Order: sequence, then structure tokens, then C-alpha cells
Amino acid sequence: MGSEFEVEIESMAHGGSGLGRHKGSPVFVPYTIPGERVLARRVDTDDKRILAEGITLLDASADRVFPVCPHFGPHKCGRCHWQHMNYAAQLLIKQDILADHLSRMGELSDRAILAALRPTIASPDEWYYNYHMTLTVTADGQIGFPDANGRGIFPIEECHILHPDLLTLYQQIDIDLTGFKRVRLQQGSDGDPMVILTTLSEDAPELEIDLPASINLILPDNVPMNLIGDSHSRFTVNGHAFRVTAGSYIRPNYSQLDNLVNTALMLLDLRGGEKVLDLYAGVGMFSRFAAQAASLVTLVESYPPAVTDADENLADLDNVDVFEGGVEVVLPTLNDRYDAALVDPPAALSREAFASINQIPTLVYLSDDPATLAKETKRLKRAGYELVVAQPIDLSPQTYYIDTIALFHRGKS
Repeated sequence: MGSEFEVEIESMAHGGSGLGRHKGSPVFVPYTIPGERVLARRVDTDDKRILAEGITLLDASADRVFPVCPHFGPHKCGRCHWQHMNYAAQLLIKQDILADHLSRMGELSDRAILAALRPTIASPDEWYYNYHMTLTVTADGQIGFPDANGRGIFPIEECHILHPDLLTLYQQIDIDLTGFKRVRLQQGSDGDPMVILTTLSEDAPELEIDLPASINLILPDNVPMNLIGDSHSRFTVNGHAFRVTAGSYIRPNYSQLDNLVNTALMLLDLRGGEKVLDLYAGVGMFSRFAAQAASLVTLVESYPPAVTDADENLADLDNVDVFEGGVEVVLPTLNDRYDAALVDPPAALSREAFASINQIPTLVYLSDDPATLAKETKRLKRAGYELVVAQPIDLSPQTYYIDTIALFHRGKS
């Protein structure tokens, strides 16, 4: 290790690093861009690949820009990966990475990928877009994001993907955080801030807090406990306000939520009268709008506070049934035959969940990981489904994270 060599970056790997080759082995170099040539130093290697760090940029890409944040770069904050790249290039690369995964891991033909893959939907906000972010607490009570080396925590002083009001709130935190695991800063679209503290013990630590925000705890069993102010935030999407209790989930890029919902509903293509499943449904955001066209929407969610949120968020609708429980448990008890399902799982579907949905004619599948989506595409293909649309949508500018809304039809040729 430690030897220096020149490498040309040919593509971008999922994980944020540029990918080249040296003496027949793949080389991964962070903070590079396809088309660049760098002098690199080997930092780790095995029989299959070389991990390297850039020493000198020999030929720069026209897409290279100066990073906005002083915390960005080697041995610093690891929360952002692509601040050195202009935003238009980020969108194209995310589309390319998705295509590569669908080819290699999904085993789709180039023709099938070309027919299904859409251009990445850009985020309306490239910066300051996160309405909630979670920081890690160290054993000695320090907070920060994972560092770029993946070995520790980097304490931040500023963050350019966090909403500015939440950065101000972060800078006001003066709490002994010993006994806590995480700190989540959250703000609804109404502007009301919240601090959510995840504890290490069932016994809530004593706190002396003077912050202009609601304070909530998340206990080790994932149960929320309200200490000060409100127990929930409110987010308005497509003109409807949604309650989101501390511990319940909503995607943090608020500027993309309208696009996310509208794209999912467009792919569902409800004509009126359909019966629709909304699985891993959270607080009911998709059900709210699907119910405007469907005859019946059946919502399934396992996290009790989110189910309570969904009950309130959908209380005025008489064609939505809300079920609390795991998809694997609830679906076998349902007697209705469904025309479509919107599936938003936190990870790959379990065997039991897959078996419960694989006869439904239309699936709209939301994924936050191209590798998982590619594997699910392969599994669905074997079960008789065709990938009709793969629509990447950028919920995380300046990072390598890729979200996709995929449409599958069963029995299509």
C-alpha cells in the first residue's frame, strides 16, 4: 500500500467514488469525476479492487466546481459526496448508475433499460433542502455526522444541505448529551422546529433545555415521548397538511414531496374504481391522493405512531381502510382483490411480503437504493412482471443517494 499511480476515471460507482482501472484491477477514487485523470495513492487493496485517494488532479472535468462547504472533502464530513460536481452532472450520473445496476444486477437488456429509464427529476432546491436531519452522538456527548473515512464522527459548524433555520437551532444546542444516541433536528413546512433525542436507556435522562423548539424523546423500543411543546410536525403536500409525530417518517427533502407524490400517482394511472394497496405507508401521504381516484385504498403500516398519524390525516375519507401491522401479517387476512399496489419498503421485500403482492397486476415500487431495486427487478421479472418505467428522482442533491419510482406490470410482453 501507499504506491502512487495515474488513473483515468471512467465512470462513477454507487457509493460516490470515481471508478477507473490500474493493472487490470478496478480503482475507486473519491472526489473525482468521470473523464478526469488523477495521480492517486493506494490506501487499501484486496484481490478484487483498489481503494485510493487522489493526490494531484492532472486533467479536470468541465463539470468540476468549487465545493460550497468547508467541511467537504477527504478526512472531513462524510454526509455529502458530490459538492465538487455541478448539479446537472450529478443528475446524469445518477441516471447512469441506475442503468448500470439494472443491467448488471437486474439482468435487463439494454433495450429494456432504454425503454424504461427516464431522466432524473431534479430537486427544486439543490441546497438547504433537508427539513430534518439526524446527527450521531458519541460516547462523550459530542455530535456530528459520520466522517468521510467511515471511522468516526465529524463535528460540524455549518451545513449547506440542512434548512438554515435548523442550522441556527443546531448552533443553539447546549445540552449534556451523555446518554443519548442520536439528535434529530426537524422542522415542518409551517416553520415550527423540533429536537428529537434518541435515548440509550428506558429511563429518560434529566435535561435542562432552553431551546426555541419542541422537544421529544425516542426510547430504545422506538416509542416517542413528548417533553416540551408539540409531539408532531406538520407538512403541507399538494395543499393538504399531514401530521408527522416524532418517530414517524417523512422524506426530508420537502421541496421534492409534491413531485414524489405526483409521479407515483401518475404511474399508478388510476382511472376510477380501482382497489389499491398502500404498503409501508407511513403517515398516509400517498393514500390521501390515491383515494381521490380509487374506489378503495387499503393502507398498511407497522409503526403505531405513524398509524395514528394516518388515521388523523385521512379521517375525512370514507374509502380508506387503515391497518396496523406488518405487510406479511396483514395482507393474508384481506379478502379484496387489488388492482394496484404502491410499495415503499425500508429494505428489500421479505419472502412473505413478496408472496403476498406478486399476483397484483400493477406495482409502483419506491426505492432508495439502486442495488436493492435491481435485485427486486430481477425477482419480479422471474415472477412474471415487466419493468415499464424506472424514474429516478433526486431527493438528495450533493450526495450519491439515488431514489427511484419504478412501475411494474404483470403479464406484459
